[in-house]
Amino acid sequence: MSYKSMRDCVRDLEKHGHLVRIKQEVDPNLEMAAIHRRIFDAQGPAILFEKVKGSPFQAVSNIYGTFKQTDFIFRHTIEKVQKVIELKADPGNFFKNPFRYLSAPFTALSALPAKSWGRPPVAFAETTIDQLPQVKSWPDDGGAFVTLPQVFTLPPFSSNIMESNLGMYRIQLSGNEYEMNKEVGMHYQLHRGIGVHHTAFNEIDEPFRASVFIGGPPSHAFAAIMPMPEGLTELTFAGMMGGRRFRYAKRNGFYLSSDADFVITGIIRKGEKKPEGPFGDHLGYYSLQHDFPVMEVEKVYHRKDPLWQFSVVGRPPAEDSSFGYLIHQLVKLLTPQEFPGVKEINAVDAAGVHPLLLAIGSERYMPFREKRPEEILTQANRIIGSGQTSLAKFLWIAAQGDDPALTTHDVRGFFRHVLQRVDWTRDLHFHTKTTIDTLDYSGSGWNAGSKVVVACCGDPIRELGKELPSGFDLPKGYSAPKIVQEGILAISGPKFEKDAGYQDAEQLTSYLEKYDLSGFPLILLVDDAPFTAATLNNFVWVAFTRANPSHDIYGVKSFVEHKHWGCHGPLVIDARIKPHHAPPLVEDPKVSAKVDQLFAKGQPLEKWG
Repeated sequence: MSYKSMRDCVRDLEKHGHLVRIKQEVDPNLEMAAIHRRIFDAQGPAILFEKVKGSPFQAVSNIYGTFKQTDFIFRHTIEKVQKVIELKADPGNFFKNPFRYLSAPFTALSALPAKSWGRPPVAFAETTIDQLPQVKSWPDDGGAFVTLPQVFTLPPFSSNIMESNLGMYRIQLSGNEYEMNKEVGMHYQLHRGIGVHHTAFNEIDEPFRASVFIGGPPSHAFAAIMPMPEGLTELTFAGMMGGRRFRYAKRNGFYLSSDADFVITGIIRKGEKKPEGPFGDHLGYYSLQHDFPVMEVEKVYHRKDPLWQFSVVGRPPAEDSSFGYLIHQLVKLLTPQEFPGVKEINAVDAAGVHPLLLAIGSERYMPFREKRPEEILTQANRIIGSGQTSLAKFLWIAAQGDDPALTTHDVRGFFRHVLQRVDWTRDLHFHTKTTIDTLDYSGSGWNAGSKVVVACCGDPIRELGKELPSGFDLPKGYSAPKIVQEGILAISGPKFEKDAGYQDAEQLTSYLEKYDLSGFPLILLVDDAPFTAATLNNFVWVAFTRANPSHDIYGVKSFVEHKHWGCHGPLVIDARIKPHHAPPLVEDPKVSAKVDQLFAKGQPLEKWG
């Protein structure tokens, strides 16, 4: 079974008990997002909003809300796509088991985009931007946004659909300086294919046309975030994952996704930017207002009985976590091919993906002498020098073979393994004054910060502590020491002040020299130690989204030797909120109270409340 539309998918989800309908009118200004978060947090189903205040269109969210539900949506295609990817990873697999791969050529054939003849379904009627559901997710968002857009562009003078780029770049529909119905904002970040096209169009007089697709078969949104090799269009992946060729049409010089629910066409103005944001983003903080390109709206198309598909992002995990889950399921066999010697990678979702990357590599350079990180350092450089993984801020890499059961997907176990073995005098490798993720405000400027690689191999060199040393105390202003897990200690510190903040961490590390803390190789200086230690997700979110390695890593008995920094005692990460950080996301209490009442009334929401 392949879905021809989002409505097809919604019917299937409802038939199998994976959808809840909200029949009463709901406000897209904060209220819809609050309902979405409540149902997502309860591991609930997809949500169909039948009446959206201020819009004639229905909306749907949370269709990828759980891994189980995501597997259900792609149950007919994911195994077939995995087979194609297995053959790409190793074509010799075909000869080892030819019967397993007989379907692969047919799956690949379904990947070829197909041109629609006649009027495509999405061109059923036209509307205007102000009639679309104006979904605003967080109180300080700059306006309403398209949160699952599929932005289609082609390079200059090309009409070859196979040269297209389909990417998920945030679209701001309203607010700030945008003229309603005439302009929308387009936010895209580092390492995005649209940037290549934009650069090329800036050098010529031709207008830079773009189309924004919303909805359509669920494989289309997933394809827009799939990290495809440059030169290979995401439309091919949309076809494979959807089990149905991507249909497209051309109108007024713009390309339309025939099966989409809505298409916004327009021209990205060259040399013009307007303030975009703030926007509550997937790291759990606001991405702040910055100048980004503007798209001049030409037309807004929609199909008959369309569904406005949206999502709500915030502190992870959120609905978009399922995209990371699917990507891992599909490309795990490609990791050794993309990164020779690397066995496993996990961009930790609970830390916001890019701030924390865990990896397992191979250590084969000198098997006849004492183990030390050598080959895995080469592999680490490959990881932070390639595509999306180059945005990693903290990369922790361990050697395969030191523990046969080691996996990057057991985050607690991975930290235990590394902290038993790491030598802080040797195993820290900094990259200063470099680029970091656009959404990460922990650095020294926009897209500017640092990275650190923690590399370890060999046998354990310490036993991790589970109890604090007898008589342990802290200097004035520091309190509530909490053990996060064996070997990791969190300490509440004073609020970080602009002038004195960096001295706080130095004061703490000097004070700790009098204790034997060899069992706690990692210490976190935080605003709220009980919160940090309460859950694994809290730990990774606080520790790695609020620290800039070059500025916020300290050490007990630290030293510099020939430009190499290390420490003989515990490593200290200052993970307090700094004045230059973006604010964390907090719900509007009035909206939360209103949603409480909605859930209390029962209806179909009662089992998810």
